[in-house]
Amino acid sequence: MNIRSFREEDWMQVKEIYEQGIATGQATFETTAPSFEKWESTIAANLCLVAENKEGIQGWCKISKVSDRCVYEGVGEVSVYVRDVSRGKGVGKKLLQAIIKESEAKGFWTLTAGIFPENIPSLRLHQSVGFREVGIRQRIGKLNGVWRDVKLLERRSQIVGID
Repeated sequence: MNIRSFREEDWMQVKEIYEQGIATGQATFETTAPSFEKWESTIAANLCLVAENKEGIQGWCKISKVSDRCVYEGVGEVSVYVRDVSRGKGVGKKLLQAIIKESEAKGFWTLTAGIFPENIPSLRLHQSVGFREVGIRQRIGKLNGVWRDVKLLERRSQIVGID
């Protein structure tokens, strides 16, 4: 599995993987994938990676800014999606480990994630790379007419922002 930076020509496969996540009803409040331009505009500090093998892209991970305020310049929200046939095979973990390393190289000291409590595999994945639960946003939004909670997780860097 090769982990590399996202390129624009990857979009169709990335979008397909995102749509697979949307279809589970456990990955996001989104009900359709955005346009390439909208999706790309949310990437912080060019931090977007894909996992690729001979069959194509098997997963992707990106960091979005959480705020435009300068005090939060080293805080980002991570998203990770894995192709349905590659889930449970370590792709997500490799992507998260790589994006953590790259984000720290760019000065990020905290990464956050918002995950539906029912998405146990994603919660375990994030915890396996150092994320911890910091709270639950109860009934924060509706998905298909149903109120959903979101668990908030964060990972504090052990090398950036420790002084």
